[in-house]
Amino acid sequence: MTLFDENVSVVPAPRRRWSRSTVFGAWSLVVATLILFVFTFVPSPYVIQQPGPVLNTLGTSPDADGNEVPLITVPGEQDTPSEGQLDLLTVQVNGNRERTPSWIELAQAWFDPSRAVVPLERIFPSGQSTEQRNTENAALMSDSQLEASAAALRELGYDVPQDIVVGTVDDAGASAGVLDLGDVITSLNGAPVANVEEMRAAVQTGAGAPVTLGIDRDGTESSVSVTPRLTDVNGEQQWLLGVGLTLGFDLPVDVQIRLNNVGGPSAGMMFALGIIDKMSPGDLTGGEHIAGTGTIDADGNVGGIGGIRQKLYGARDAGADWFLAPQANCNEVVGHVPDGIRVFSVSTLQDSLTVLETIRDGGDLDALPTCVGTSAAGS
Repeated sequence: MTLFDENVSVVPAPRRRWSRSTVFGAWSLVVATLILFVFTFVPSPYVIQQPGPVLNTLGTSPDADGNEVPLITVPGEQDTPSEGQLDLLTVQVNGNRERTPSWIELAQAWFDPSRAVVPLERIFPSGQSTEQRNTENAALMSDSQLEASAAALRELGYDVPQDIVVGTVDDAGASAGVLDLGDVITSLNGAPVANVEEMRAAVQTGAGAPVTLGIDRDGTESSVSVTPRLTDVNGEQQWLLGVGLTLGFDLPVDVQIRLNNVGGPSAGMMFALGIIDKMSPGDLTGGEHIAGTGTIDADGNVGGIGGIRQKLYGARDAGADWFLAPQANCNEVVGHVPDGIRVFSVSTLQDSLTVLETIRDGGDLDALPTCVGTSAAGS
């Protein structure tokens, strides 16, 4: 039997060439794989804002141990439990400097009207750690609770004195070694000062001239001299004392607000409404489910906030029928109101109370201010 013939040449079959469509398909698969890799593993410079927990200021909230406690407590509460709700709203941030959302997550959020894709730097500025941000937001929350309490008590007719208090001292600033934390500023150049803005204006007008400050330190009154320093603040030259000033209030009623793991100042208006409801006979809500947001100062002025669109959707998803929005945020509200919720524009605590009264009494809702897109957006 002959297994092979050494005189016979074996010629390989010709290699088949890939068709143009096959080559295109192969390269498309490679590109798609690379894109999928980028979308899955390459860090993005963005984070996602989305609706956070919704809390009824007339109800309870979990404390640090997970126990439900009254969100607002005042001594001698006059009203019976409310049948309605006054919801404060929060915004959650998906991502931080240590872990940003994937590009796939960003793409999904981009097409979700309840979420917003924002640059990482806007939420987590360079040089600021997560711990520092949390500390700052906790301080803002504490201040908002104090101002809300003062605004509510003043609305109810209480006398609420206020002081200008030294909250921070720059170790390298003009007041280092002169002013201490907790010092109460009682006068500037012999004249009383009513608020922080008035004091700052007086320092700028002095153009670097030494100022004499009357202070109350632990109950002892004295005067000190500070020479302001010209400092660059966001590209603008300003005369600074090198201190952070806050308002302190002598509250005639011991209002307690307990809210765990929530920071920032945007719940101020809803805190004030909750306090007024707790201290007044009857029910401010009339049994209605009302949500809202906005900063507040001790004089009852309501200010703009961030994340208004996410809060609108958070309110809708929580079942609210009515929404109180700061007038300063109206441009962000117009065109972004989800179905099932009606928005009213407010700029003062009294505006908010008027809306609640109209809803409760079945008044003319069409006569109330609403957003028409002519206001400057809030921050």
